[in-house]
Amino acid sequence: VAYNPWGIIRGEAELWRYQGASSFGRSRSFSQPSPWAWVDVSQLQAAAPLHPVAVQCQEAQVVVTVHRDLFGTGRLVRAADLTLGSGGCLPVAWSTVEAMVTFKAGLHECGSTLKVTPDALIYSTSLNYKPVLTGSTVIRTSPAVVPIECHYPRRDNVSSSGVKPTWVPLRFTLSSEEKLPFSLRLMNDDWSAERVSPVFQLGEVLRFQAGVNTENHAPLRLFVDTCVATRTPERSSSPQYAFIDFSGCLVDGQLDDSSSTFITPRPREDVLQFAVDAFKFAGDSSNLIYITCHLKVSLADQAPDPLNKACSFNKTNNLWAPVEGTRDVCSCCETRSCGLARHSRRLHVPSRVRGGRVRRELPS
Repeated sequence: VAYNPWGIIRGEAELWRYQGASSFGRSRSFSQPSPWAWVDVSQLQAAAPLHPVAVQCQEAQVVVTVHRDLFGTGRLVRAADLTLGSGGCLPVAWSTVEAMVTFKAGLHECGSTLKVTPDALIYSTSLNYKPVLTGSTVIRTSPAVVPIECHYPRRDNVSSSGVKPTWVPLRFTLSSEEKLPFSLRLMNDDWSAERVSPVFQLGEVLRFQAGVNTENHAPLRLFVDTCVATRTPERSSSPQYAFIDFSGCLVDGQLDDSSSTFITPRPREDVLQFAVDAFKFAGDSSNLIYITCHLKVSLADQAPDPLNKACSFNKTNNLWAPVEGTRDVCSCCETRSCGLARHSRRLHVPSRVRGGRVRRELPS
């Protein structure tokens, strides 16, 4: 008969909240304005008073103390099998006598994420346990993830004397710290909803909608820096076809058999739509392509420039035309040299490997 010594039903979450100095298994009042920690140990199935994870949310860092009897079975886990956050940070100290492991990390380190609510700044990370085989083909504990959150109230009473502050608007401060949530979706024919099927026939049009959530930020304008099609999920694989390149030039629209274009005007400054005629790689029988786009933003009140633009080729007058701004911002699309990005925030700098042969075929 299976027996659970901790008496917790599998799958039931056990949540702990710490405030002030860390304390194993001791909860505090929710009404205090000071920083506090939220810990979910449901995967460990360990119960008070042997709570194995304690968290201190300090001014600029989080301190996580872990008891190596992680599952409450009396079997100590190896310190080397414990890491903090998606960045895999290692412990800074551990004691073989007290069976304790300590992590210290800055609030923005180890892959932590920041969420802003009306009442708090919430930094999220996790304690990760991943047992490693050591000379055997079996393991005796399961991997586990312990989500951790540090909540910092945005409102509090403070006092000072003789201090003249230099105010920076909150929205600008948050913009420099928070990761922007970008999105790229395939839309239906009238742009009213996301397309259900990712399957297209040659001769149809792919309608893309790129966006960014600008909540708690200064007004931002979104741009599509590059879009590259490949036959595999690897961005740098070959062959490949860049249909948007050179910091926002929709170069596919120059081809004789293409009507690809950016949609103007925009629905909103933080949304950009573009239509691309369906294509496939010549000689490829798989009929499958992967598309990787690099998105970036600039301040909405910043005038478009050669590095922050959305330009389509107008075959009627044989000229490049921008979604907004003057025509001269698109002149580098013709010369294929638009410089290096300096004024925008991008997900990561794209490689400039180009090439690959594509063809469009009319459906039979």
